[in-house]
Amino acid sequence: MAFSKRLVFAMIFAVFAIAKPSEAALDAHYYDRSCPVAEKIILETVKNATLYDPKVPARLLRMFFHDCFIRGCDASILLDSTKSTQTEKDGPPNISVRSFYVIEDAKRKLEKVCPRTVSCADVIAIAARDVVTLSGGPYWNVLKGRKDGKISRANETINLPAPTLNVSQLIQSFAARGLSVKDMVTLSGGHTIGFSHCSSFEARLQNFSKFHDVDPSMNYAFAQSLKKKCPRSNNRGKNAGTVLDSTSSVFDNDYYKQILSGKGVFGSDQALLGDYRTKWIVETFARDQKAFFREFATSMVKLGNFGVKETGQVRVNSRLVN
Repeated sequence: MAFSKRLVFAMIFAVFAIAKPSEAALDAHYYDRSCPVAEKIILETVKNATLYDPKVPARLLRMFFHDCFIRGCDASILLDSTKSTQTEKDGPPNISVRSFYVIEDAKRKLEKVCPRTVSCADVIAIAARDVVTLSGGPYWNVLKGRKDGKISRANETINLPAPTLNVSQLIQSFAARGLSVKDMVTLSGGHTIGFSHCSSFEARLQNFSKFHDVDPSMNYAFAQSLKKKCPRSNNRGKNAGTVLDSTSSVFDNDYYKQILSGKGVFGSDQALLGDYRTKWIVETFARDQKAFFREFATSMVKLGNFGVKETGQVRVNSRLVN
């Protein structure tokens, strides 16, 4: 009996010892003493870049999503390819991310003030929050203390949720990152600021199936307008595509209203209305923007905790491993 109690105690202690560091790894006040100006520098850099290029908010938010979904939030998306290795940055889904220069600029400024202190992973997470807030969306305290990854492989970008996935596939993909069905629908709302190239949705516009030329879940007039933006003869230019909702420079709940009207650009967006597990969430957010904002902030913190590295390096150059 005594041996059994000792064994149970040892097992409990072991679990506690493993769980405790991950619970304490991130902290909203992580840089309060070591680099108190970190968030101010990042905000100013993001704000200036946005004034120069209005596509920056969507690209930085997408950068955060894509980085966290591969190996956890470790800034592996920033690493440059080498002669022997193609990195995430050059994976097909990330070609449209661009705006890496914004993070690089913020990192250079931080290195001058607080050398080897603020991780690139934290810069991405803070910048993602800032572009949402600057676009009219919610503010949240970003938990900080991430370390930067050393591995980045382009072929792993195949694990990013594709715009053609159905709801069951989306649920599975997000669940693998510890995210719920509600998190999935909420984070999909990040499409409220953004632009998509024709290649991500053109399959919905012609030869969709044996019985339908156009995806029947898409509003007919909307489909015709997209066809004009993506003509078969010339739809590969960098500007060939469309915004993802009617107020693409403003972070709001219009994305969900568009879905209710059959105007979701991606098949994966419109699919949210056709499944009982997600339809009610779309309807809730379409009528209640405050609820969407509240849930979005919560889900972003949750995603930001995925795969966090507690030990590792703080890159000096965002593009290279130390």
